[in-house]
Amino acid sequence: MNTPAILSGRKPVLGINSLGRIGKLTLWHHAGRKYFKEIVVNQGRDIGMGMDHVVQTIEKDSTYGLFHTFLYGINAERRITVADEKEGRLLMDGIPVTVLRTARNPKDIPWRDYGVEVVADCTGAFLDPTAEPDAAKGSLRGHMAGGARAVIASAAFKIKNRALPMPEDAVTLIYGINHRAFDPARHVLVSAASCTTTALAHMVKPLLGHEKTRAILTASASTVHAATNSQSVLDNVPKAGAKDLRKTRSSLDNIILTSTNAAEALALAVPEVKAIGFMADSIRIPVKTESLLILNATFQDPGDGDAPALDARTINGIYRQASEGDPERLLAYSEEQNVSADVAGIDASVVIEGQFSHTRTAFISFDPSRIAGLSAEARAAFPVRRLEVPVVHAKIFGWYDNEYGSYTNRMGDLAVHIHQSLR
Repeated sequence: MNTPAILSGRKPVLGINSLGRIGKLTLWHHAGRKYFKEIVVNQGRDIGMGMDHVVQTIEKDSTYGLFHTFLYGINAERRITVADEKEGRLLMDGIPVTVLRTARNPKDIPWRDYGVEVVADCTGAFLDPTAEPDAAKGSLRGHMAGGARAVIASAAFKIKNRALPMPEDAVTLIYGINHRAFDPARHVLVSAASCTTTALAHMVKPLLGHEKTRAILTASASTVHAATNSQSVLDNVPKAGAKDLRKTRSSLDNIILTSTNAAEALALAVPEVKAIGFMADSIRIPVKTESLLILNATFQDPGDGDAPALDARTINGIYRQASEGDPERLLAYSEEQNVSADVAGIDASVVIEGQFSHTRTAFISFDPSRIAGLSAEARAAFPVRRLEVPVVHAKIFGWYDNEYGSYTNRMGDLAVHIHQSLR
């Protein structure tokens, strides 16, 4: 293999596998951020009629507009030019970008030749951390065969053989939640979870960190989620073995119930929620981006019973304090009357909609003799047959830009942190 003319030496170089939604926006993020001095994008196939079509694909976006106006405003001039048609080189706002158009299998991508150490795999196709580097259909570990030192998957891990444990060199990290758990001596595969898990983690973290709300009895979340490319534009015929028939129905015309693995992925990044019995589901709606999390949580009332010690004002105060105390402003708090379009592109993991937070105080009545694990003698010794425990039910709303603003930006933060940790 011929060594490319653009060599990286010790300069920070990022690899991106796929120019799908998250791949393209990851390229936007890092071209604008400029921590990585070069970027290598692998698409694994030709795009259109040549590099001019590659530029148009990268430059234009139906959701966020043009790359240059997104970064610099409506009067900005174009910032992407073709440097070398044959070698697939671009100059993107001053950052050299090489687009590879040959290899589909990660093990065949020549990251080493370009000095790439960290790869963001945005295909969504390689999510099994147990798959071997030479797997016939490709694997995350294949990127290491090509020279990468660490790989970030833009989705939650999915182990196909459920009998296998999570490998010790694989970890789920959410920037601002547990990203400092990355160990360069141990970890090579990183899942950045998902957009919903990222937003949900930043909603849950302030509650777990406050004395009045850290003891969550139970919780669930629903995401009213923008459409994604996993859905059909028009009604389609399900593939053989498909279980979710709703995703083959038109995303333009329907509210579609579906599942999410946000609860499982959340437990990997925030182990405290394992004891809560957390549940999550997803409702897809016909918008391009911006989603809404509805978090339902139940707490034992920390008051003395005469008046609730936990109400919407207290919960909003917890989020306001968390927002003001975070120098990176990963969590935002708002008391404005927002709609979904207002959060497009906002650099926050989640925006708490303070005007809609509300609580109700009630009593849970239960028979103490039915508490699991008690002996017959202990059951018989209870002086009462019914106990009433004061609880507070809370409903909290959080907006998030499920593409660029919330998820891609946090993935970008994570890539920089991992690269710095490898030094």
